[in-house]
Amino acid sequence: MIIAYLTNQYARASDTFIRSEVKQLRATGHTVHTYSVRRPADDQLISNEVRRERAGTHYILEQGLARLAVSFLQEIFRHPRRTLGAARLAWMTRQHGIDRVFRQVAYFFEACHLARQLRSAGVEHLHNHFADNSATVAMLTSHIGGVPYSTQVHGPHIFYAPAAWALGEKIQRSAFTSCISHFCRSQCMAFTPAEAWGRIHIVHCGLDANFLESEAPPIPDAPNLVCVGRLSKEKGHLVLLEAVRRLAVDGIAVKVTLVGDGPMRQAIEAFIQQHRLDGQVRLLGWRDSEGVRQELSRARALVLTSFSEGLPVVIMEAMALGRPAIATTIAGVPELVQHGVNGWLIPPGSIEDLTAAMREAVTAPPDKLAAMGRAAADQIRAAHDIRKEVAVLEQLIAASVTGSVKTLVYEDTTRIPLTLVNVPAEPADKR
Repeated sequence: MIIAYLTNQYARASDTFIRSEVKQLRATGHTVHTYSVRRPADDQLISNEVRRERAGTHYILEQGLARLAVSFLQEIFRHPRRTLGAARLAWMTRQHGIDRVFRQVAYFFEACHLARQLRSAGVEHLHNHFADNSATVAMLTSHIGGVPYSTQVHGPHIFYAPAAWALGEKIQRSAFTSCISHFCRSQCMAFTPAEAWGRIHIVHCGLDANFLESEAPPIPDAPNLVCVGRLSKEKGHLVLLEAVRRLAVDGIAVKVTLVGDGPMRQAIEAFIQQHRLDGQVRLLGWRDSEGVRQELSRARALVLTSFSEGLPVVIMEAMALGRPAIATTIAGVPELVQHGVNGWLIPPGSIEDLTAAMREAVTAPPDKLAAMGRAAADQIRAAHDIRKEVAVLEQLIAASVTGSVKTLVYEDTTRIPLTLVNVPAEPADKR
C-alpha cells in the first residue's frame, strides 16, 4: 500500500514511536510518505535517523501562503462539491474566538494543499498521529481528496478539551481511530456515540528488536536513577527534585540523571542551585536512542513523576532493558507498571510516596531489582513488540483501503472494539 503519515511536527527527539512505525511499515514492503504541518526546531536533531526522516518529509507551512492559496483554487475548481463540503466541515468544527477561526481557515488551506500532494503520490490511506490540529487537517484532507484517514490518539491533552477539538466528530468520520491504551480508548468512547465505538481500536506503541532482544545489563550497585522526558510542568520534575532533597537530608545516597530539555530547565537549574543538589542531579539535555539506552543501563530504575501522560515509551524502553520503573498512577501507566512486581506506582504529586519508592530503589539488593526487571521485560515483549503492533495497524489500514472490516483478525481479544455492531465507513464524498 501507499500510506501517508501526518503529524504537527516531524521528526523530533521525542517521536521515536512514530519513526519506529514508519520504519516497520516500510520494512514490510509498504511505501510511506511523511508530511508535517511545520518543521521542528533544530535542537531536536539528535541522530542521523531524525535527519534522514526530516530530509524526506514534506513541510506544509514551508510552501508559503501563495502556494496554499493556489491549491485551494485548484481544488475548488476541480472538486467544488467536496471542497465546499470541507469548508462547511471546517466551520462546523471550529473553536470559539476570532483567533481560532483564523486557525481553522489555515487548517482548511493546509488540507487543500495536502489533498493535492496525496493525490499526486497515489496515497491510499492517510494516518495521523495526535488528535488535535493535525487531525483536523487530516479530516479536512480526507473530505477534499477522498482518501480515507485514521488518527492515533495518545492523550492526554486532547482529553482536556475534546469538544473544542471535535474529537467525537473526528472519530466518527475516520476509517478507524487507534488508541495507545485501554484508558485512552475509554476516553475516546466517552466522547463518541456508541454506534461509532466500532471504529476505536487499540494499537500500542512498540519497541523494535534493538530493545526487545537485548540482554538486560546487570543492575549497578551505585544509587543511580534516571528520568527521561521533556522538561515541562506536566512532567513533575520539581516534585522529583524535592524527593532528592529529602533523601539527601536523610543521608540517603542517590544520584538522578535528567535526560531531556524544555521550558522548565531554568526553574530546575535554579532549584538545584538553591538546594545545592549539584552532586545528586545532573542535566544531560536530549539524547538519541543509544544515549538513552546507555543512561538506562547505568541506572537501577527509571523514575517518572508526571502529572499528565499518555503511555510513555521510555517506560517500555526501561522495562525492556530489565529496569523497574517508578511512575505515577495516571492514564495508561498502570497498564504497564504493576506495583511491587515490575516497579512502583505512586499517587501523582505525592512527594512522600515518591521519596519512599526512590529510597527502596536505591537501597534494595540488586537481585531483587533484577527479578523485577525480568518481570518488566517479559511484559514488554508480550504487549509492545513493534512488529505485532504494526501488523494490527496494517490490517486496519488495509481494511480501510478495501472498505471491509471483516478481514480483521485479532490474536489479542482485548483489542476488539466494545460494540455489537460493525459500523461501515461512510464514503468520503458523502461525509
